[in-house]
Amino acid sequence: MPGASARGVPAADTAVPRRAPAALRRRAAATFGDVAAPGRRRCVRDPVIDGTALARRMAMARAIWKGAVSFGLVTIPVALHSAVERRGELHFRLLHAKDSSPIDYKRVCEEEGVEVPWKDIVKGYEVEKGRFVVLTDADFDKARVPATQTFEIRDFVKREEIEPTYFEHPYFLAPGGRAAEKAYALLRDALAETGRVGIGKIVLRRREHLAALVPSGAALLLTTLRFADELRGAKDLDLPAAGTGWSRKEMDLARSLVDALESRWAPDRYQDEYEAMLRDLIERKARGEKLVTPRIEKPRPVRDLVQALRASLEEPRHLRSIEGGRRGAPARRPARHRRRRRVA
Repeated sequence: MPGASARGVPAADTAVPRRAPAALRRRAAATFGDVAAPGRRRCVRDPVIDGTALARRMAMARAIWKGAVSFGLVTIPVALHSAVERRGELHFRLLHAKDSSPIDYKRVCEEEGVEVPWKDIVKGYEVEKGRFVVLTDADFDKARVPATQTFEIRDFVKREEIEPTYFEHPYFLAPGGRAAEKAYALLRDALAETGRVGIGKIVLRRREHLAALVPSGAALLLTTLRFADELRGAKDLDLPAAGTGWSRKEMDLARSLVDALESRWAPDRYQDEYEAMLRDLIERKARGEKLVTPRIEKPRPVRDLVQALRASLEEPRHLRSIEGGRRGAPARRPARHRRRRRVA
């Protein structure tokens, strides 16, 4: 069954229930719990099973897909794990404004105006107005690509040749056992040294995907790619031609500003501030606090590009502080120079 594990552990894309059954807690403790003293049973202290931490460990413990990577006559057993973690995203319900009751949606037949149970629901494709072709589960099975359990690398291409818009969802590939580690390391390091990525197709959840095998540190990433016919081109956009529309002085100032803001990629520095602010707003509103709306200043178009670039270079908050020969975080603007924002 899709999404289920042989040991009864939730699948990688399944959240841990808020109040897990005792049997699941015992299995989770036996699999992931702390080592108990001799003669004592393993246990979990909190029935929530440590929520996010346990969900992460469960997800990484269970492979989404097991198969092999092949290139030439070399075959490497591998296991596929999701490289993306579900956060505790906010979910909203639609309510009746009058009494805050949740809105319920029902499956109503347009012809008869009556509610239809799930057992009487089928899928259909409208070939012309009002005429449908009904498809059964057996019909969908006939259209599925056979799962070969092998990611066969068809081409090795340069990483920079693939436009960023093609990349979709990343997965970690792990060696499928000790015997596969040497070949796994060889392929990973060969890709890193040559600057190439492996391109092939893989069947996941009964759907065929184009994918790229990319070295990432000690791991191999298998990232699904969009097919070419899924993407829109930029040819219909009114864009300025490359290398025109600016002066040499403007380019020199722009490059100086880019150099001043240069830093190492540190993803932990960037957080989803909107979600944090929204959670805080919900908590304050639940306490009955009065909320104020900050006034947003509209950006003004730049009239003198050279002056704006020079001012940016002179502005302290745009410059990086240098400590020990390494560029650090952007310097904060002195408090006396900060502009107070009015609230509505």
